[in-house]
Amino acid sequence: MLDLIKHDIAAIFERDPAVRSRLEVFLCYPGFHAALFYRLAHWAWVRKWYLLGRFLSHIGRFLTGIEIHPGARIGKGLFIDHGMGVVIGETSILGENVTLYHDVTLGGISPAENSSQQVAQKRHPTLEDGVIVGSGAQILGPIVIGANARVGSNSVVSKNVPAGATVVGVPGKIAGAAVSRKSSGRFEAYGTPGGEINDPVARSIDGLLDQVQLLTARIGDLESALEATKADASDTKPKSSETGLEDLPVDTSRKN
Repeated sequence: MLDLIKHDIAAIFERDPAVRSRLEVFLCYPGFHAALFYRLAHWAWVRKWYLLGRFLSHIGRFLTGIEIHPGARIGKGLFIDHGMGVVIGETSILGENVTLYHDVTLGGISPAENSSQQVAQKRHPTLEDGVIVGSGAQILGPIVIGANARVGSNSVVSKNVPAGATVVGVPGKIAGAAVSRKSSGRFEAYGTPGGEINDPVARSIDGLLDQVQLLTARIGDLESALEATKADASDTKPKSSETGLEDLPVDTSRKN
């Protein structure tokens, strides 16, 4: 338990430039408080003291605004920044050094349908080591977010995400590959890499606009070539006689 707490404190110092002392962490960090209540509640839960575990979890939720079910499995180095509104479901699994921002939900899909059949079933996501989830993101269902993946703010993810990828949008789409935090040596806040990674939908629209501009230019060239062809044809066409009927000679020798 003490080893887990030490790693949680170290994670805050590693990823939050605003922290100044360990005393500040103990007194002023709701994410750290929520992790403490979770560790205690989980300790009771695995010993089948379910009511005590839920009660400790409820106290932590009341004091921090962060709801972590005592049945969830969370590794060391958890960092919940700001934290208000975070929800972590019962069968969620979080690896080591996971970062969550406020209003993140690790939830299930259609929990109200056939609830009795979902008991003791995997209903919530698995986040592998080093995952960063931006504020407001919703990760739903028994999916796997691969190691060192990033989920952008306000994304809705319901499909597996490969390791190292960055997911953005509603529904979540892969926008680019993220460099491993261990190899890059820097923390990427809110799941947003420092490089330019556009929304995949925006990239598709930009590609279509480029195609439209290319086709417009080609149509202009074709129209110019067609006009030039018409002009050449009119210059080479022989001129027809402009003699009228009244100028034709009249044969007066023939009589009816």
